[in-house]
Amino acid sequence: MQSKQEKIEKALTRGVEKIYPSKKVLKKVLLSKKIKLYQGFDPSMPNLHIGNYVGLLKLKQFQELGHKVIFLVGDFTGMIGDPTDKLSTRKKLTRKQVLKNSKSWKKQAERFLNFSGKNKAEIMFNSKWNDKINFKELIEIASNFTVQRMLERDFFQERIKKKKPIFLHEFLYPVAQAIDCVKMNVDLEIGGSDQTFNMIAGRHLMKALKKKEKFVLTTKLLLDKKGRKIGKTTGNTIFLNANSSEMFGAIMAFPDETIIAGLELLTDIPAKEILEYQNLLKTKNVNPVEIKKRLAFEIVKLNYGNKKAEKSQKEFERVFKKKKFPTKIPKIKIKEKSLSILNLLVKTKLVSSKSEAKRLIIQGGVRIENIIQKDWKKNIKIKKGMVIQIGKRRFIRLK
Repeated sequence: MQSKQEKIEKALTRGVEKIYPSKKVLKKVLLSKKIKLYQGFDPSMPNLHIGNYVGLLKLKQFQELGHKVIFLVGDFTGMIGDPTDKLSTRKKLTRKQVLKNSKSWKKQAERFLNFSGKNKAEIMFNSKWNDKINFKELIEIASNFTVQRMLERDFFQERIKKKKPIFLHEFLYPVAQAIDCVKMNVDLEIGGSDQTFNMIAGRHLMKALKKKEKFVLTTKLLLDKKGRKIGKTTGNTIFLNANSSEMFGAIMAFPDETIIAGLELLTDIPAKEILEYQNLLKTKNVNPVEIKKRLAFEIVKLNYGNKKAEKSQKEFERVFKKKKFPTKIPKIKIKEKSLSILNLLVKTKLVSSKSEAKRLIIQGGVRIENIIQKDWKKNIKIKKGMVIQIGKRRFIRLK
């Protein structure tokens, strides 16, 4: 069993990119008292995703150490839209949209955090205080920041070079996020390393208004070989509402270069064991697929338990290794006796448009009754029980 000091060391090193002002200072504080910490979650999508999962595991580590954890829903900041890494202005959302998007978040987050009991995690919404700030207060708060500092952000510089607009509300996003930590009077904020600027803005405002130290802990990002996040923005994410089999299969589709980072960020596998896997991959003494199976198993286990992880692994072996159909396939009713293949794919909602259907067929990504379809002009005779497959993981059966 790990000692308190070992647990603190894990919380401050596992998957951690950087700590401000330093790991040494934060560790000293954690050894002497309980703190209040939070992570903000952007409700631009209706489900939490694999990137959020990294933060949830980190919050879990601190909660298990007895610290007060706040799960902050950015329903106010979500309406502004975080400009981080965006080369164009992000579409603003309505209050109704952000509240609808975050409706099921507690159910997904409680796989990791305890929202009841003696040291329960608390869910808060930043509209509670930001809705009440008047223009005079905003001017006073904004006077703690400079335009020059905001313009240092790389993506703003890119926009200036490309003569793309930077709107004033985008400058105010870090200010609005900074207000959160002041209003909650926290000691620590956690977030992905891509959120460093916004979190440091909060650290700056806390010092200016409360003369208080606010620590910032940034977590590493799960990146593909092109340096893109495995996340909602790049369209290759895994949402936490996926069932266990879907989650297992989606993780098996991760690029090989993300395996070690995935083991560190998304599992509780001991660091020593991860190092052994890393050495095996370097020396090519193991098939990456085998380690990826372990990664998928551990993630599904943390989300759904050991039994479902075992079942999902068997299902994966059945579908992808033995090339059999899944044991459970969603059924779609089709009245027509015959349809063009493009219309069939759209009607079954496997694709959103005929152009997407055509592209997938040309790429060899469509199978009907396990036969790859190559002719996008083809007519299909509808048969009861016919199985249509898109890519490796999406199946439907006609009825």
